[in-house]
Amino acid sequence: MLNYTEALTALARDITMRVPALSYLDIDRMLIFGRVGRPDAEGANASCHCLCLPENEPGYYFWRDQRTRELTRRTEWFVARTPVVQRTGTRLDYLISVALPRFCDQRLGHGRKAALYPGAGAYVAKLDTLVHELYHIDPHGRGIRTMADGERQHSETFYADVASFVKTYLDSTPDPAVLEFLHYDFAGLRARYDTVVATAFRNYPSYPPIYLERLAEQPPGPATGEIVPVKVPGQPVRYADDDIMIREFSARGSRRFRPAGKDAVRLTVVTHDTLGA
Repeated sequence: MLNYTEALTALARDITMRVPALSYLDIDRMLIFGRVGRPDAEGANASCHCLCLPENEPGYYFWRDQRTRELTRRTEWFVARTPVVQRTGTRLDYLISVALPRFCDQRLGHGRKAALYPGAGAYVAKLDTLVHELYHIDPHGRGIRTMADGERQHSETFYADVASFVKTYLDSTPDPAVLEFLHYDFAGLRARYDTVVATAFRNYPSYPPIYLERLAEQPPGPATGEIVPVKVPGQPVRYADDDIMIREFSARGSRRFRPAGKDAVRLTVVTHDTLGA
């Protein structure tokens, strides 16, 4: 059995020890988790989610009449907040989600990645994606990185930086065992390990989202015909160890993993760090 997100976490930790430009990352304040993403569907292979956004000024959403441009309605005043996620008592700052099995089935193809890594194996596409998401993390703990040269995220500069970090890592001769799982697509992983699991949240397929908190004292605002109440968060705003679970992923989707016999023993070993067992 393989816990894919735990294998990615071990790889991320190794990357931070071998790539000086990413040494500021604290893997213990991060959680990599899985979500469903079919290879034949459009969507991101992975995403970085910030849990430490700076305190923002109160605000409101509003709507205008398309013809007159007059304000027709607005929401109550609110502040945007990030949920609290704790693992073994430590508050996490970032989450990285990976779409399974889509993440596993990446190829260099004939586009940007192929140009950045000429002649490289398909596994490098997955390594690039992981480094890409790690690089989104701001080195000063202020949320998602802003490029120093003023360029937008996902600029050519950003992609070139990621490629340079990937090459630095590979040039450091990492232990092949740390990278071994990247050499298999999802079908290959199932053939080799039989069962592929990943860390997830109990309220799957949801995960900790940014939410709006209504101000207890509403400041005066522009007069409109309607004031729309701020919705109560539909998901928890605090997560702890009991909210983290393990799911088994397949080509068709996922289900909660309930180990039995030898799998129960192996699961304890594979997910010890994640669950604080």
